[in-house]
Amino acid sequence: MNDWPDRRTGDRSERYGRGSASAQPESARAMPHIQRRPAQPRTPQRPQVPPQSQGYDDRYQDGGYGNGPEPGYDSGYNTGQVYGSGSGGSDGRGGGGRRGGGDGGYVQGRPAPDWRRRIKLGALTLVVVLLVVSISTYFWADSKLKREVDLAKVIDRPESGDGTNYLIVGSDSREGMSDEEKKRLRTGSAEGKRTDSMMILHDGSSGPTLISLPRDSNVEIPTFKGSESGKTFQGTGRQVKLNAAYAEDGPELLVRTVEFNTGLRIDHYVEIGFGGFAKIVDAIGGVELDIPKAFKDKKSGADFQAGKQTLNGEQSLAFVRTRYAFPNSDLDRTKNQQKFLAALASQTATPSTIINPFKLYPTMGAGLDTLIVDKDMSLWSLGNMFFAMKGVTGGDGTSLNMPISGSVGGNLVWDKAKVKQLVQQLNNDEKVTVKGN
Repeated sequence: MNDWPDRRTGDRSERYGRGSASAQPESARAMPHIQRRPAQPRTPQRPQVPPQSQGYDDRYQDGGYGNGPEPGYDSGYNTGQVYGSGSGGSDGRGGGGRRGGGDGGYVQGRPAPDWRRRIKLGALTLVVVLLVVSISTYFWADSKLKREVDLAKVIDRPESGDGTNYLIVGSDSREGMSDEEKKRLRTGSAEGKRTDSMMILHDGSSGPTLISLPRDSNVEIPTFKGSESGKTFQGTGRQVKLNAAYAEDGPELLVRTVEFNTGLRIDHYVEIGFGGFAKIVDAIGGVELDIPKAFKDKKSGADFQAGKQTLNGEQSLAFVRTRYAFPNSDLDRTKNQQKFLAALASQTATPSTIINPFKLYPTMGAGLDTLIVDKDMSLWSLGNMFFAMKGVTGGDGTSLNMPISGSVGGNLVWDKAKVKQLVQQLNNDEKVTVKGN
């Protein structure tokens, strides 16, 4: 019978070491060897990965693994799931951690975004950008203005009234135009420049008023000081067409002549040539007009059908220059010029042009490159003139030709009584009630 406990072996040589000199068990050294019962087979379970939005792992409960194997037990089962090596220890757990991005790891928790602060910073950034762009645009545009007319050379000027008066001149200057452009726009190749249209724009609290001055108007050349020589030329009562004053001594004599014959002080002078006019129209994509009656003119190249249509630069120039196709010649032409300029201003001062840099800068560049103004003209004053021109068709504005009483030698004679009343209303910044031709 085996005297050894259950599952012991009687072969002491196998238990107490080989080559022992003692035949007795070495009780002080011997430790009973009890064979461990076989472990119950366990079916490995695939770890359940919590949804990304939970921010914790369901297996971690009270420091253990719930129903899974005891801590530290290695079953040898590999699920293939990798828990990232981010912060929080080798087991992928970190205090306050949450499920990370697509790499399956844990990332440190982040505070909720401060949207109010972000909105404030975004608004501040936008304001700074707009301010920088506006200032840059202002200096760019201001540098392009050709301040060539010195109104200080004009002598014996009338007293200033209320509001601001602009003398707007369209010249037949071909400066900067190529031979091909001259041919296409039918401007001819005459040297120098002459006035092709003249208007007074009054901007006041009673609304803008636009008054056309026919270039064939009969006027007196007064005493004036030469713009180049500085010499004083005494007036002799000489009667000429209004556009002859410009041809004789330029913008300064034209301003002097208008002031002398009307009694209205001119505050600013603005002139634009053929080329610049056509480029402005093309830059904004054309001007839409409603032409009531079809007409043609070989000299200007006009050929228009009745009805609404969009005119490009070449067509627009032909429209404002045509005079021989109308029974009242220059008077009818000035009405078309007023109509077109008001439409041009109205369609240019729109959000689609002002906030669109791809239209705004070409439009400004086209106009400023050929614009000639007086030395005291600022961009602010120029902008006011532009919006006053737009207001002519806004319901509060008034447009008319200078009142005519007859003609002499083919020149149009102004109605002196009506002109005096008109100037008085303008100086007092009253609503104009005088009717023109």
